[in-house]
Amino acid sequence: MSILAISGSLRNQSSNTLLMHAMIKLAPPNLTFEVYNGLNDLPHFNPDLDVEEGPLSVQNLRAQLEHSDGVLICTPEYGNGVPGTLKNALDWIVSSGEWLNKPTVAIAASPSPMGGDKAHASLLLTLNMINAQVLHEASLTIPHITLKMNKQGDIIDSETQHQLENSLLSLADACNRMNN
Repeated sequence: MSILAISGSLRNQSSNTLLMHAMIKLAPPNLTFEVYNGLNDLPHFNPDLDVEEGPLSVQNLRAQLEHSDGVLICTPEYGNGVPGTLKNALDWIVSSGEWLNKPTVAIAASPSPMGGDKAHASLLLTLNMINAQVLHEASLTIPHITLKMNKQGDIIDSETQHQLENSLLSLADACNRMNN
């Protein structure tokens, strides 16, 4: 089963990008991942450009979503919300439907004690709007991420690792149910 993995951060050493890659390493063998690296290439959402063909970068995002069985998102919180580049990507999908009923795990991680809860809540609102099949039991906020993962991206907290492994198992199960 193919999972599209998206980090909501453009920063090179983002803890959420490192977390996404750590989750890929923890995944069960029946999941394969394609990392989406095009957030920075998407133009600002403009309904006038949201036509059948649309910009090439938008076509690429939609194609990757279309060919995936599920989605994993790891995002930071910027200014009490979802980073603008991630929200922009989601806006390009509202009218096109590639995310419709796709099993989706949403993770927000932050060094703060709140764990990116406002970004997570905002992300869930948008994912529900585009009819993603959000796996609420598998979606997490992770406070104090810098204490639970080292600078190399290894999860060093056993409880967090267990939660992430369970999230991935839920994603695999949901994708399997969708394909059968």
